[in-house]
Amino acid sequence: MSGTKYANAVGAVRAMESSLLSRNDIDQLIAARTNADLKAMLASKKNTDTPQNTLQQVWDLIQNYAPDSEELKILLYRNDFHNLKAVIKAMIHNRDPKLYYIEPSSVSLDDLKEAVSKKEYGILPVYMRETAAQAYELVTETLDSQLSDMLIDKACLEAMCKSADELGNSFMQEYAQLITSCADIKTAYRSCLMKKTLPFIEKALCGCGKLDKEDLARAAAEGTDALFARLENTSFSDGAALLKSSPAQFEKWCDDIITEHAETARMMAFGIEPLAAYFIAKEAEIKDLRILTVCKESGTDNETITERMRKLYV
Repeated sequence: MSGTKYANAVGAVRAMESSLLSRNDIDQLIAARTNADLKAMLASKKNTDTPQNTLQQVWDLIQNYAPDSEELKILLYRNDFHNLKAVIKAMIHNRDPKLYYIEPSSVSLDDLKEAVSKKEYGILPVYMRETAAQAYELVTETLDSQLSDMLIDKACLEAMCKSADELGNSFMQEYAQLITSCADIKTAYRSCLMKKTLPFIEKALCGCGKLDKEDLARAAAEGTDALFARLENTSFSDGAALLKSSPAQFEKWCDDIITEHAETARMMAFGIEPLAAYFIAKEAEIKDLRILTVCKESGTDNETITERMRKLYV
């Protein structure tokens, strides 16, 4: 692939980066006294030329500049597999899956519904065909949606790592490994609390991230003290320390290290990296605005809101 393939797209993204919210912008929004003030301030900061209020709009914009950027679809895998879970559960419980469908996604809701209802999994992307068949069979035979969810979540992480490795792009490989490692830590911690057995934990963990699967599983089977001791000497020690007292702060830490990774693409002039970084940046920004809005509506104090804000790209 030519290194200049996405030169025009990168140029467009660099121009759009100037409209990203800064930490100062967020601080001003937090200081808004009323919801009306908050909405007015947000309206003044929105880009009316290219609306990017949702991740779907952001994705559409990137695709407009780089329509054949198949490599970027790794960024959507978590949504794709979430939507698979949503469709399976909705069909089992006779509900409308549209209520749980997340955008953007590489797989349409209609394709997911048709694949599952007719068992025609060939219409799905290769990376999720086998998982869809196995998950549907598992939940219909056992009626245990948790087992099905576990299978799908693990398959999602494996698909991300596999696709990133096949792509051979170090930025996307690091992204997939960070996502996977954080997910494995959360799974290991939940398994500790639920006192799951070693075989169960080994089956639940993905293991294609930066942590040794066997070591992590054994530590989790021994209990939380052993798990945190195992994580102390890893690059995830800071996050593990937060997890001890606040799973919510660990979630924030995981989001922040993804944004920090995105920042490594800041000086790149070509390639998919700046495009992926911009999507990640907007993802963090939109999440911050959602948290901020909900907190303001519930009367949360400004100090607590500030603690919950994710790291921004700008």
